Amino acid sequence: MYPFRYTNWTDRGAMLTFIDQVSFAHLFIQTPEGPMVAHAPLIVTAEGNLRFHLARANRLTAHLDGAQVLASIAGADAYVSPDWYGSDDQVPTWNYVAVEVTGIVRRVSGADLVQILDTLSAMHEARLVPKKPWTRGKMSAGLFDGMQKAICGFEMTVEDLKGTRKVGQNKSPAEIESAAAALDAAGKSEMAALMRSACV
Repeated sequence: MYPFRYTNWTDRGAMLTFIDQVSFAHLFIQTPEGPMVAHAPLIVTAEGNLRFHLARANRLTAHLDGAQVLASIAGADAYVSPDWYGSDDQVPTWNYVAVEVTGIVRRVSGADLVQILDTLSAMHEARLVPKKPWTRGKMSAGLFDGMQKAICGFEMTVEDLKGTRKVGQNKSPAEIESAAAALDAAGKSEMAALMRSACV
């Protein structure tokens, strides 16, 4: 993570909320075949653990049960031109928000896998309002059960969370506003809003 104290993110609740909102992770482990990464949608449980699923055919799936995993969850990011600060002697940088999670992963039961799938689809369908939510009840009889056999569900017991919010906290309010306005104009409004929130 970014090595400066002012970018450290230590609010566990806020980080778990961020993970739930992003809902997508890069999962890294060391295997006998070398380092591997998979990419998976996920949910945060009431206990603060992470649940996800992967295709049974994914190379990582066979190595996950009982393994220590690093999950990287990335949020908004943007290149920031030094010209945008409106002051001299600035340098280019990249602002970003990210959380790294480590923990032991265990495979879950078929019923828990169904819960993962239903929760994921319900959560993301709700974000598409006013669209009428999709549910697996719209699938042909037997299709869901057949497709479920091709995936595996997992839960990570979270041991450690490390977060970084690098959003220009080391800049003056005037510099932040100047750069944020340029980011808005460049279509990077999410990062612009994060930068503005850092100076209030």
